[in-house]
Amino acid sequence: MELTGLHHVTAITARASANVDFYTRVLGLRLVKKTVNQDDVSAYHLFYADGAGSPGTDMTFFDWDAIDPQKLGAGQISMTAFRVPGKAALTHWGERFDELGVSHGEVFERDGRATLAFSDPEGQQLELVDDSGAEVAGGEPWSRSTVPAAWGIRGLEGITIAARSLERTESVLLGVLGFRQSGEYFVDGNRAAVYATGAGGPGTEVRVVERPDLPINVMNGAGGVHHAAFRTPNDEEQAEWHRRLTLAGLPVSSIIDRFYFHSIYFRIPGGVLFEIATDGPGFATDEPLDKLGESLALPPFLEPQRRQIEANLKPLVTSGASGASGASGSDSTG
Repeated sequence: MELTGLHHVTAITARASANVDFYTRVLGLRLVKKTVNQDDVSAYHLFYADGAGSPGTDMTFFDWDAIDPQKLGAGQISMTAFRVPGKAALTHWGERFDELGVSHGEVFERDGRATLAFSDPEGQQLELVDDSGAEVAGGEPWSRSTVPAAWGIRGLEGITIAARSLERTESVLLGVLGFRQSGEYFVDGNRAAVYATGAGGPGTEVRVVERPDLPINVMNGAGGVHHAAFRTPNDEEQAEWHRRLTLAGLPVSSIIDRFYFHSIYFRIPGGVLFEIATDGPGFATDEPLDKLGESLALPPFLEPQRRQIEANLKPLVTSGASGASGASGSDSTG
């Protein structure tokens, strides 16, 4: 039994409308599900992914407009990387970012792969990584994307964790979750290691950078990551993961039905919050595939509260690139 890769990464925004605009219009992702945080229905939960909403392609956001900006510290996910088809794609992205005023660095090589670092308008630290030769298949491009499929984003490539030391995080990745170390490098003199699960390579990797200079900071803020989720194929294996985490002495939640997938949550030594999520049932459970993200979707247990929930949500005002309308039907687009 092994985890097959990243399932999704969930981050935080304080500006939901601008968030939709950036991830759909600038990055060309599809808003595949517009729902609410099931533990805080006053906030949107926005899911961006490939054309089919495939596991392993989702970057999601909780919308908390009163939250302070994220402060960099150890004990947090400091970078989320997306995969693109080939090094040449990074040239197109650099030109696109220049045209649209997106802050970015220069293309560099890390662990044998070309990489381009950039950030969203709230300072969310992101990367694009060449996924040539990847063993794990990338996502299916959305036919209505603002970015050509030839160099568009194909899903999640990996995450980077900032940690005071490698050992505490490594002990869980290797000893409990079944990852293996697949590389090592240095960042500004700080040691870093690459860990992979499943087939390895893009879509499966966790990088841990040792940052003893940083204070511990597991508080969540706008422009930061709340948690990362890993893929398990079915409920039976998820139940086994729950047993394994419990035996390892890690505090783990009960199995939670999120309607689109089932989840367990646990915090590793050092502070990072992880989730293990099933591949299904999937986002087309309650909406036709060609209509994903176009209206507010609620799981059945929240449906009786729809009127109240909609009344408390701010309409999303976007450029219309996502093809989505507002939760209350009062969005302006154009």
